[in-house]
Amino acid sequence: MYINFWYPVALSSGVTAEKPLALRLLGLGFVAFRDSQGRAHVLADTCVHRGGSLSRGVLRDDCVVCPYHGWRYDGDGHCVRIPALGDDAKIPARAKVDSYPVEERYGLVFAFLGDLPAAERPPLYDIPEFGKEGWRASEPEIIEIKAYYERSVENGLDPAHNEFVHPSQGSPKTNPDVLRERLAFTDWDWGGKFWIPFTEQHNWQTDLASLRSTAAELGAGSGHHGPNTLITWIHFSRQNAFHQYLFEAPVDEWHTRAFFINLRNCLLDPKYDSNTRTANMTAIHEDRVILEALHPVRSPDTNNKEILIPGDQAVTRYRACLRQWESRGWRIDRKALRDTAGDVAWAIPCPARRESGNWVLDTVPLVKPSTSTGAPA
Repeated sequence: MYINFWYPVALSSGVTAEKPLALRLLGLGFVAFRDSQGRAHVLADTCVHRGGSLSRGVLRDDCVVCPYHGWRYDGDGHCVRIPALGDDAKIPARAKVDSYPVEERYGLVFAFLGDLPAAERPPLYDIPEFGKEGWRASEPEIIEIKAYYERSVENGLDPAHNEFVHPSQGSPKTNPDVLRERLAFTDWDWGGKFWIPFTEQHNWQTDLASLRSTAAELGAGSGHHGPNTLITWIHFSRQNAFHQYLFEAPVDEWHTRAFFINLRNCLLDPKYDSNTRTANMTAIHEDRVILEALHPVRSPDTNNKEILIPGDQAVTRYRACLRQWESRGWRIDRKALRDTAGDVAWAIPCPARRESGNWVLDTVPLVKPSTSTGAPA
């Protein structure tokens, strides 16, 4: 699990100005709510007074109120009222919790869980065809998976599993000759994507512009953006294409909450939504059955603990990206988090920590950076 990326926290409709929403991501607690102007906010879910859970409180005057002693925190995470000190009391400067940058897109609320300033942050993935004429987007679906998110992303980057896992789709088989060669893989900032044409006359050097174009050649491909965004495109023809996106939220080491969006440039009448959804959910269930029985649960820290073959190239490149982000000091130390569970109130550091000190909540433990970048070859 990594800090300094955008994570989906909830459906936009699930974050309201009536009641705080309890969230769990990266093994930690958060609270989300809207203010009277409709702006969404995401804060660390620990009152710095006596550790009360803010998400169990109420909303008053654009603030979330701790249910234990009534301390009020605004959308920036600052405590603005301590009832036991009286209305005219000076609020201690340390009375604050981490508040995270928020963006809303695709019917989802995303939070940037990290402390990078805006100019240095990996961007939230942009779906170029979303809202464009000739494409119909599904309502986002929440998918609960009892598996670690990295395994879910790796599953989507695996072109060989479809033949065995997806009978609902006709068990599509990938030509072994293709899998024995290097995939047509294009790296971009924060990730990359491979493409397998349906015809034998294919261009193995398909460039990034083509991969992100609705006029790309016929075929299928998958990719990732950051550690937790999975991209799958299937082009049966220029007028029969499906683009699917999974924005994955690691709840903890054993549980992933994925937000699924499907776009199609065919069957645009809403009457086809139900059949499309059924087909997608059936395929996702087939994946989930496999993922929830994988062992080890998490991806090995070394590729030597699995026998990987050329068709696993996208998986190994994804793991190389993870090592690169670990070398930047962004990987959460899961063991330290487990060992201190219940004894320490950890928080993902927010950008405000770079501008001021005096924070009560401890910064989540991170794996010490290594000297190797692990960048994709």
